Amino acid sequence: MKSMLVIQHVEHEGLGIIDDLLVKRGLKPDFVKTFRKDSVPKTIDGYSALIVMGGPMGVYEADIYPFISDEIFLIKDGLRKNIPMLGICLGAQLIVKALGSDVYKGKKKEIGWYKISLTNDGKMDELFNGLPDEFTVFQWHGDTFDIPDGCRCLASSDLFPNQIIKAGKNVYSLQFHLEVTGDMVKEWIDVNDEELKSVKDYIDAGKILKEAPAFIKRLNEHGEVIFNRFLNLIDK
Repeated sequence: MKSMLVIQHVEHEGLGIIDDLLVKRGLKPDFVKTFRKDSVPKTIDGYSALIVMGGPMGVYEADIYPFISDEIFLIKDGLRKNIPMLGICLGAQLIVKALGSDVYKGKKKEIGWYKISLTNDGKMDELFNGLPDEFTVFQWHGDTFDIPDGCRCLASSDLFPNQIIKAGKNVYSLQFHLEVTGDMVKEWIDVNDEELKSVKDYIDAGKILKEAPAFIKRLNEHGEVIFNRFLNLIDK
């Protein structure tokens, strides 16, 4: 199996539970850490898959974060070459943008524990088949996107209708976070204190922490199933 490439935008938004799954498979990914000024490759050649993680920047902020344009260029190369790709939060938005759709601010932010519902396409998809029709995930985003031409929506939430987008046979965009651990949830709340203050009228950080023990175990169980199924695509 060739190497896997992971693009990480901020230090605290790492692979989470995905890291342990890669270790169990004997996989050691190559990282591009944009927060350390690593350069984004111009081609996906030499890699068997691409995972693009989250971050606080917007896809529409390429003038502030030039690596955004570089990542979209790389993702387009992966799409042409039919490489399995997984985008999480910002990563999902970058994939959708590379597919030709718009990314823009939503009406309000979705931060904390929210239910998503699988669509009929989602219930039949090989990554999500057999999972509950509705389950709780961890969200941290304010942006959203339209469904690109030729793609399918696999899940929705009450606030944001496009939660999972699938392109072709092996490209998935997840607006939410299945990878987080309990410690990561705590760290994100600490690191993003200023953002949480700006939405305190409708998002309660204390409640998010209090609810974490009730949701994190099942979240990680679903995450292991979904991420392992994605990794299985690499050898197909």
